[in-house]
Amino acid sequence: MTKRLYFLFLFLSISILQCSSDAFLDWRADRIHRQVLTLDSHTDTPMDMLRWDADISQNLDGSPWDGKVDLPRMKEGELDAVFFAAWVGQGPRTPEGNRTANEKVSRTIQAIHNAIEANSDRAELALTADDAQRIAKSGKHAIYIGIENGYAIGKDLNSIKTFYDMGARYITLCHIKNNDICDSSNDTTEHGGLSPFGEKVVHEMNRLGMIVDISHVSDDAFYDVLKISKSPIIASHSCSRAICDNPRNLNDDMLCALAKNGGVIQVAIYTDYIKTPEPNPERDAAEKALDEKYPNYDAMTSEQQKSVLLEWYDLNRKYPRKLANVADFVDHIDHIVNLIGIDHVGIGTDFDGGGELIGLRDVSQMPNITRELLKRAYSKKDIGKIWGLNFLRVFREVEKVAVTRNE
Repeated sequence: MTKRLYFLFLFLSISILQCSSDAFLDWRADRIHRQVLTLDSHTDTPMDMLRWDADISQNLDGSPWDGKVDLPRMKEGELDAVFFAAWVGQGPRTPEGNRTANEKVSRTIQAIHNAIEANSDRAELALTADDAQRIAKSGKHAIYIGIENGYAIGKDLNSIKTFYDMGARYITLCHIKNNDICDSSNDTTEHGGLSPFGEKVVHEMNRLGMIVDISHVSDDAFYDVLKISKSPIIASHSCSRAICDNPRNLNDDMLCALAKNGGVIQVAIYTDYIKTPEPNPERDAAEKALDEKYPNYDAMTSEQQKSVLLEWYDLNRKYPRKLANVADFVDHIDHIVNLIGIDHVGIGTDFDGGGELIGLRDVSQMPNITRELLKRAYSKKDIGKIWGLNFLRVFREVEKVAVTRNE
């Protein structure tokens, strides 16, 4: 055999082995993904239900708002359970502003109930940690409800029980601005962490068995919550600050404190939390021009806001964001696992709220996460923990603490 033929044979042999190895990895990843319970702790899909009358019974790919989550694609992506977030942006902290926020979240929760009832053959409202497995075994998708931004309760502690009775099982204490509960990670210092009212909120959530979510809160507020919460807490959609220096992420000291608390960080797929964005001057200029064109967006009617959003979607298509990929995302999981162990990390995508990656465009591509985890030698047991068991462990402990406190 000539040297040239020898190297050609060697190249072909390696290529065949590589193809066989990739095929086996795909097969094994798909098998494990079907076998473990998969839970996504944060999507903003209800925002589109309220704003665009999004019908989750239909495949919403290609919709004007570029929907990422619906029942057909949840089935394709083998996602068993999901938290639909009833989100409200931060508005005036006045009696009227609080009432408006409360009403919006109530309407959003009702929209979630309506969607579940309209698709009762494929989805069921989940209220307890055990519901996830039970509903998944029945062949349906478990739909949980969370509230993003405690602004919705205003200064009324009774609203927490009202929302709990409507099916909400966590509250993200704030969003990108301070509210009456706590300081936001993206705002200036006002309370120095949790406010006195915010402490009462945490105690009431502990009493009811409602999960306290610290995504979006300031570092001081994070530590304040840990000091007073009797239950473990979650970050429903955050990443590691050591990997990506964004104030929305948790630094290593915070991650260690979270683990000591028994809590879990649900890693998001939002590119800006995963990887420092690459320069994109054309997009930056287009965003600035749109902001200047509509300086009073928050004061607009819902119909006027829809018009602006359509321009925003056009901007996204014309100047697409430079996205991180699935490997970048799993780098965060790796760092967290190496730092605090396998029992304190999960997945909260932030789909329909900006979450999207190369290789993870929508919920149908969820198996790509499992494939990357398997590629990095995570065991089936560990993959199961990341995909849902860690979160459900925290959920059960929250339920247990509530029972104890109410005896």
